[in-house]
Amino acid sequence: MRRTVPEGWGPVRFGPSVPEVGLPVLPELAEACAAAAGHPSPEPPGGGAVLREAACGYWGRRGLDSGPEEVAAAPGPQPLLFALLAAYDGDVLMPRPCPAWWTPQVQLRGRPAYHVPAPVDAGGVPDPFALLETVRRVRAEGGTPRVLLLSLADDPTATVAPPELVREACEAAIGEGLRIISDETWRDTLHRPHETPLLSPARMWPDEVVVVSDLAGALLPTAWPAAVARYPATGAGAALRARTLDILTALGAMVAGPVAAAAALALDEPAPVTDRVRAAAALHARVAAAAHRAVLASGAVAPPPQAGRHLYADLGPLRARLAGTGVTDSMELENHLSERLGAPAPGGHRFGDELDELRVRLSTGPLLGSTPGERLESLASAAPLELPHVARALSDFASAFDALRRFDEPSGTEPR
Repeated sequence: MRRTVPEGWGPVRFGPSVPEVGLPVLPELAEACAAAAGHPSPEPPGGGAVLREAACGYWGRRGLDSGPEEVAAAPGPQPLLFALLAAYDGDVLMPRPCPAWWTPQVQLRGRPAYHVPAPVDAGGVPDPFALLETVRRVRAEGGTPRVLLLSLADDPTATVAPPELVREACEAAIGEGLRIISDETWRDTLHRPHETPLLSPARMWPDEVVVVSDLAGALLPTAWPAAVARYPATGAGAALRARTLDILTALGAMVAGPVAAAAALALDEPAPVTDRVRAAAALHARVAAAAHRAVLASGAVAPPPQAGRHLYADLGPLRARLAGTGVTDSMELENHLSERLGAPAPGGHRFGDELDELRVRLSTGPLLGSTPGERLESLASAAPLELPHVARALSDFASAFDALRRFDEPSGTEPR
């Protein structure tokens, strides 16, 4: 198991990736990628017409009408966000905690990232009053707050912000002259899609909001980097998109042709794609709920996971026991749990939380099976938690947390 920060690596160069789906590539997407493998040229900066048209159709089915001239694509979310933030200029505010890849993009521009606390049960969107206080403090210190980053279905907390919180936070931001970037990567991974309302701020403030989505959230494997952005249909939106494309061009950040072909097919959402997305979300929902029960049984706390392929646990109630094993901060907790679980368990410091907070993101992908066959069996099963390989993985997961609870019992109490 490699250490949290390998020798010669800095905090920007090493960080957790998007939680792995744990499932084999959909055959139809693999065929689309393979069919385009003979094309020697990449997509033009911002993506070709077919890819951008497919993105328009995807957003249109979600109530966000747009034209191809209002869309840009990049080889992954990191270069896209970096180019977008550079095009905006100014200081950036974001919730705490936040996706691990956000803060490095701000830092690489030579500017600080200002984190605003988010509600525990609605991560991804900052508390409106804390947001206003932060904006005023940054201005008093000579900063120029210009952009608010938020996410509706959140990594790392796996929670979904209710529409009223989204509205209040966006009203506060726009009232202070901020522009909004809404990361909607995980919107198609809701665990209870018919019970969980999700409202994009771009529907409420179409002239103020840019929507971005990493297609690895629900549609593509993480090995095929592609992300898309939707800009306001205004003169300012067109200028922002043009500046973004200038920066992507300078970076040479162009989507590979085979990946673009697969991405366009995925964004078109034919039946095999939508069936896989729904089935994967339902599978991860069941496994995440079981993992959540195990975390709570240990005495740790975590908000109920509502989206994605992970959950976010706070082991603060077990601080005394963990200190006895040499774990006193989230970096040490990351190493400790990664070794016990046999899978990466990035600490909360990766997501903007304070180092002394004992928080960790736990992924559900490793619990689906250890081979492609086992994972597909999990996907197809009506009762995946009863499959031997899933039951065994969940038992090992629960045992790792149960050990923390048992060893936290009063001195002289023997573990069962």
